[in-house]
Amino acid sequence: MDAFFVSVELLARPELRGKPVVVGGRPDQRGVVTAASYEARHYGVQSAMPLRTAARLCPHAVFLDGHHELYGEWSDRIAAILAKYSPVAEMVSIDEAYLDLAGTERLHGPPLAAAHKLLREIGSTTGLPCSGGLAATRLVAKVASEQAKPRGLLWVPAGCEARFLAPLPVRKVPGIGRVTEQALRGLGIETVGQLAAVPQEKLEDEFGQWGTALARKARGGDAYEFLVDAEPKSISANHTFPEDTDDRAVLDSTLSFLCQKIAKRLRESGLDARTLTLTIRYAGFETVTRAHTLPEATHLDRVIHDTHKQLFEAHWDRRRKVRLLGASLSSLEHPASAGQQLGLLDAGEREKLERLARATDRLRDRFGFSKLQLGGSLRSREED
Repeated sequence: MDAFFVSVELLARPELRGKPVVVGGRPDQRGVVTAASYEARHYGVQSAMPLRTAARLCPHAVFLDGHHELYGEWSDRIAAILAKYSPVAEMVSIDEAYLDLAGTERLHGPPLAAAHKLLREIGSTTGLPCSGGLAATRLVAKVASEQAKPRGLLWVPAGCEARFLAPLPVRKVPGIGRVTEQALRGLGIETVGQLAAVPQEKLEDEFGQWGTALARKARGGDAYEFLVDAEPKSISANHTFPEDTDDRAVLDSTLSFLCQKIAKRLRESGLDARTLTLTIRYAGFETVTRAHTLPEATHLDRVIHDTHKQLFEAHWDRRRKVRLLGASLSSLEHPASAGQQLGLLDAGEREKLERLARATDRLRDRFGFSKLQLGGSLRSREED
């Protein structure tokens, strides 16, 4: 998807189309840019940049708060469209997916025609702009998609991968960040073609096992298979406060919101969690992380919230203001049958909480997560 968060915001604010838009908060807030429109990027605004820096670079930009629940809802709609075109579709992030179009010709025509049809359907159905890359490998398809932005489709025929990649800067290759880029530049390597010309043995001497991957990537190779319906290893959410706070009501309601958020994600994954982790970051950036492992895995809001709250009570230094709160779930597993559950809750109480979870999930799916909160949690907390 093209500038996905911004594009979703523009559905409600069409008058901002063509203007520099920054999502992440007000320019006087402490925080970072979540997303920037292409017009804002023209001035050097980038994701993860401090909001104040973005305001200096583009003082006439429109700054908007993010609405992560809304982004998730639109992402789900897009995923439903993708599933119509291939049974092998992998959502790798909220705004990025891979599809295997092999074997779909009878339904959708040749892959290039199918890709055009898919992008048109996403645009006409959602009103959101998107781009695509079509290639024999995931890596080349991703690079092609980035090169096609905005609102484009780029096809790299099989056998043309090396020629397509050769003139591109090495930073265009997924997985090559600033540190590797600088190291390669120190070896006189700036383009993917130059990287591909280096013997693999030399790259392994310089970078170890990473050198093997670099040699493969430079030639457009993949080391990945599609991970359809891959199960998450952990689920987390966090919130950075606009101002450091020791307001107990704010802290409690924020923690409640985060716990409900990760509990719903957990249930959507069809999993239970055994290990629950709390993160507290103080004003001076000191971070405290504490975990608790339950005797019985759970997906219930109350158990997840109560455990995190106990951790918070035990480890919050009340003399200090909090900058960030985070809640996470790990040691994920498939739910045990009722007969195998150890009994953190009695059967009647468990069933009551199960019914409550099912009812609230249905309402949230229909009206949006932020429209229904339990136990006084904040309505407008934005979390990652």
